[in-house]
Amino acid sequence: MDTLTLQSPLDMHLHLRDEQMLQLVAPLTSQTFSGAIIMPNLVPPVDTKEALIAYKSRILQAIDDHQFEPFMTLFFKEYSKEFLESVKDEITAIKLYPAGITTNSEGGVESIDVISLAPTLNAMSELGIPLCVHGETNGFVMDREKEFMNIYDALASEFPDLTIIMEHITTKEAVDMLDRHDNLYATITLHHLLITLDDVAGGMLQPHLFCKPIAKRYEDRDALLEVALNAHPKVMFGSDSAPHPQHAKEACGCAAGVFTAPIALQVLAELFEKHDKLENLQKFISDNACDIYNIKPLKKEIKLKKYPFEVPAYYKKGDQQVVPMYANQTIQWSLM
Repeated sequence: MDTLTLQSPLDMHLHLRDEQMLQLVAPLTSQTFSGAIIMPNLVPPVDTKEALIAYKSRILQAIDDHQFEPFMTLFFKEYSKEFLESVKDEITAIKLYPAGITTNSEGGVESIDVISLAPTLNAMSELGIPLCVHGETNGFVMDREKEFMNIYDALASEFPDLTIIMEHITTKEAVDMLDRHDNLYATITLHHLLITLDDVAGGMLQPHLFCKPIAKRYEDRDALLEVALNAHPKVMFGSDSAPHPQHAKEACGCAAGVFTAPIALQVLAELFEKHDKLENLQKFISDNACDIYNIKPLKKEIKLKKYPFEVPAYYKKGDQQVVPMYANQTIQWSLM
């Protein structure tokens, strides 16, 4: 197959940042995606209706004339049912961060226990608002997601009517958890389908592949590939594309995040073709997400061509310069 047409591609986990960085990266997603779940971990976080509406307005101004819908989220904290009722039509989900576990998460939840979270989660269940979770403890870095499985177990059991999204899963244990509860789903990134910890730190350190959750072992990557390539109905694509200025990545204290927005669809096509699974890409990139979130995305047709494309060394706007995954390398599919 030399060409491929995708209908209304969706990115169900995306960081757009704000200000000049937003101006740089937003069009790189809106060019190829019909919509995306927008992360709320700005500084300060998006946790009021006013902040939510203002941020969505800035996003819509940043996407040029592209046809694109930002599906907005709130930063999890204790919310009353009355507040959630007032904002329900403005949001698609609420995102829970354990405090301090990743970029701009200092205001997250200090202790995740079902009793203290029950009022907000019960209200979300009643109103049909999904919960997205960055599922890591503060333990040894390779075990953080694995250790979080008990928390997912407790949340899914205690709130069976709450749709829970395990964000950017990276382990075999998380894949196994998918079929344990009817209300558990997951997003999977492009980079976690491709790399292991060896690619990040097995030789020369690769700062542009450093992310949280960190890439894991070969058996973990293989488990992710199995469910993604076969379009398991409970998984969907979420890039977790997380831009940082080049100087913040290539530095002591390297910022966590892989920037894949400009190449995501092209590399996914290459990956699914390599495994003779191109017929499943539409489900992974859009259809499953529509079913899980019960959304109807904007109609948008994206055509790809099997033609070599050299990934730029960086993308730049004003003072912001961001290095993408596969910078200066050639990928096998291009946008038509």
